[in-house]
Amino acid sequence: MPSKPSRALQALVLAIVLSSLELTSLAQKSVGSLAAGLTQTSTERSKPETSGSASLDDLIQQALARNPEIKMMERSVDMTRARIPQATALPDPMLSYGYTGNWPLPPFDIQKGDPSSARVLSFTQEFPFPGKLSLKTKIASMSAEAEMWSYQQTRLNIVAEVKEAYFDLAYLTRAIDTVNKNKDLLEKFAKIAEARYAVGKGVQQDVLKAQVEVSKLIEQVTLLEQRKQTAEARLNTLLYREPDDPIGKPDDIKPREFAHTQKELSDLALANYPTLKGQKRKIDRERYGLELAEKDFYPDVTVGVTYFNRPGLPDMYGVNVGVKLPLYFRRKQRPAVSEAAASEAMERKRLEATTTLLLFKIREAHLAATTAQKLASLYGTTIIPQSTLSLESAISGYEVGKVDFLTLLDNLVTLRNYEISYYEQLSNVEKAVARIEPLVGKDLNR
Repeated sequence: MPSKPSRALQALVLAIVLSSLELTSLAQKSVGSLAAGLTQTSTERSKPETSGSASLDDLIQQALARNPEIKMMERSVDMTRARIPQATALPDPMLSYGYTGNWPLPPFDIQKGDPSSARVLSFTQEFPFPGKLSLKTKIASMSAEAEMWSYQQTRLNIVAEVKEAYFDLAYLTRAIDTVNKNKDLLEKFAKIAEARYAVGKGVQQDVLKAQVEVSKLIEQVTLLEQRKQTAEARLNTLLYREPDDPIGKPDDIKPREFAHTQKELSDLALANYPTLKGQKRKIDRERYGLELAEKDFYPDVTVGVTYFNRPGLPDMYGVNVGVKLPLYFRRKQRPAVSEAAASEAMERKRLEATTTLLLFKIREAHLAATTAQKLASLYGTTIIPQSTLSLESAISGYEVGKVDFLTLLDNLVTLRNYEISYYEQLSNVEKAVARIEPLVGKDLNR
């Protein structure tokens, strides 16, 4: 008749075998679906909760509505647009009032009957040389359009940051669940080791090793919890909320097919990248600025009308026309043209630098996305199913005494690490795609 320790040992082994069979079943399903889950428990956790869940779309909308950086850029666009009507206006006219006559006279008094004594009212208006106001309007319009593209870029960047923080949080949440699941399984192994040691079939080293591994898992969970709280604080900051506000449980990351080629993404980026569009408007602005500097060689015209009030004598009127003479063009207008030309050349070089950096970022993010996708597929379709079968075999061998405890423990730790790496690579795919989207100016999920 089996002893009580033997019965306990058999019950624990049965529980572990059942648990391993769940892993095997789900590993087989992962061959067709990139390992959507490894255990029944994991599958149940992947379902969104009816309360306390965090929807990515909802978080993005909150960020777009509340993020201070976006609000700041909205005001900046309003500011630059308000400069357009100012650029179309003529310079403010001059209205003056005075008097003439022999000394001494009280202020604004005149000598009646003296034709040289009068009250004088004059109105003067400056008219820029034809084309100057039009160029100033174009410069203001190009500045406003460039700022509008900066605003669009800011919105895309904030959305990308929200997505990266969200997928970081999703990965860390799933990693913590995986470690906790393995900790429960390892505690069962520890009890088996204790039971075998109690009946003289095991060694104390197995018991101690299992306890050490449990402690290491507790340490890993603690570090993952720290990273998770950091990700939540980052997400809250983007949403303009308190850093410790609850976020809710993010949805599980599903395997995705990223089929975009680097050339396709590069073409999209060159056509849609908001920063590139804004830089082109800055070049237009500097080009108009150069034309305006060249027109400063031509004089502005001032037209004035004067009224003379002479009591006792007929009133008089006068008209005057004046021009600004660019006598100091060698020290003023000519250097201004050189400055404007250099500014335009600078913006053109900045466009080249921006384009080069853009193509590099596309290349870098595309490599990150495709590499992570390959690794996720490798983990889900090959490595994890193989590791699961290896663990199942080790459990069976340990049950009959053909495999030592350290081998069993090593198989469990290996499987756990591969599971965490799998979820990390799924997260890396999504984060790489999120980094690409503000570069190509569109949502690649739609």
